[in-house]
Amino acid sequence: MAFPYKKMDETDFEYIRSITSADRVWTGEAIASEYYHDEMPNYGTFPPELYVEVENKEEISKIMAYCNKMNIPVVVRGAGSGLAGGSNCKYGGIMMSIMRMNKIYPVDHKNQTITVQPGALLLDVQAAASAEGLFYPPDPGEKTATIGGNVITNAGGMKAVRYGLTRDFVRCIEAVLPDGSIEKFSSNVVKNTTGYDVKDLIIGSEGTLCVLTEVTLKLLPAPNCTCTLVMPFNSLEECADMVPKVLDLPFVPTAIEFLERELIEIVERNLHKYLPVKVGNAVLIVMYDASSQSELDSAVEAAAEATLANGAIDCAIANTPERAASVWGVRGAILEGMKADSVSQEECDVVVPRSCIAQYVKDAKRIARNLGLRVEPCGHCGDGNIHTELLRGDDMTDEEWETATHECLTQLYALSKELGGQLSGEHGIGNGRLEFLKEFVGPRMISLYKSIKLAFDENLILNPGKIVEFNQ
Repeated sequence: MAFPYKKMDETDFEYIRSITSADRVWTGEAIASEYYHDEMPNYGTFPPELYVEVENKEEISKIMAYCNKMNIPVVVRGAGSGLAGGSNCKYGGIMMSIMRMNKIYPVDHKNQTITVQPGALLLDVQAAASAEGLFYPPDPGEKTATIGGNVITNAGGMKAVRYGLTRDFVRCIEAVLPDGSIEKFSSNVVKNTTGYDVKDLIIGSEGTLCVLTEVTLKLLPAPNCTCTLVMPFNSLEECADMVPKVLDLPFVPTAIEFLERELIEIVERNLHKYLPVKVGNAVLIVMYDASSQSELDSAVEAAAEATLANGAIDCAIANTPERAASVWGVRGAILEGMKADSVSQEECDVVVPRSCIAQYVKDAKRIARNLGLRVEPCGHCGDGNIHTELLRGDDMTDEEWETATHECLTQLYALSKELGGQLSGEHGIGNGRLEFLKEFVGPRMISLYKSIKLAFDENLILNPGKIVEFNQ
């Protein structure tokens, strides 16, 4: 096997400088500590030996070919907004930033697609599509994440209920393999049954199989009308029970989210972002898109009637951009609010069948309470992706916190599996959930994962120690 990896020396540093540029390469203590981890530093802070900002696929190809030959690990980094410890240099080596590769090419109107480099930010891609009267629907909470990061984690977000995940919008991928070769996976076609669908395997692979250099994304006509409804309930159970009733209506919602009052108050108290609806112990937030005002009005009327008939205290209509922004601003500020409200946080982002949301939430609260933890479930209840936010009690020691969160995660993952769910709905495995994966999927599946990894990366140099860990 590849381990132990080569410790880089001045010869290696000089080679990387020679094929890139000295002003885009940092080594040792000159590397900023922010590059040691992603948004969840508790999943590991590991300094790279060299940090380089690449500008094109040719540089990436030369770096990968050299590192493959010299047995040097490489980790690709975008905006660093991941939440699973997926972009840290667990075994040292090179951290390769693709942030300079941020070109967005003109929209292809005939094919309704847009081609971008991996460092392009999600918000910029959405804006480029919007400027042409089109719409890029995937909408994860972190709008300053890169498209490359979205693709390799198969990002979901709040609009997945109606539109699907990032995978549903990737037409083709250009990438550099660990040996330095440049390959294209699929092309700008609507359907393809030419051999194995390797493109879909790369999407969600967390940077362990190849380095993206260009992605072509499908676009949709922009919806003409949109509206957000806020439905307060007396309990979270009532709120969760309303989800299948909303989905049974003849209008497909764009997003369905739920929040408990305590979590709303955390955001309001710490960040001064306020939800306009002040009643109810839990709220259901539903968004509808439509091509006409009459279609939108029909959807809103049907949802409001169904909600009030099933125990909602009210049904508030946020029918202006400002009102809708205030609602979604609170939802989008949850992680930041929790960081301000607790000295330590942990998150479990399981996905369960939608019919099991209420049961999962009820049992998750019981599990956390028995372990002395504060717990705040919220999330994308339209697709069953529940973010179970664990907050540290004020009087807990470091050891008590670590022991309690580990046991809580163990039980929450077991609960998800029992209910027919999965370990992660959108954040991925990375380094943070690696120890839980084998028990969840079983040894045969781990064996398949390893075979896939070796087929792409026989020397195990690309983002090693993520998703699968080989015996070193």
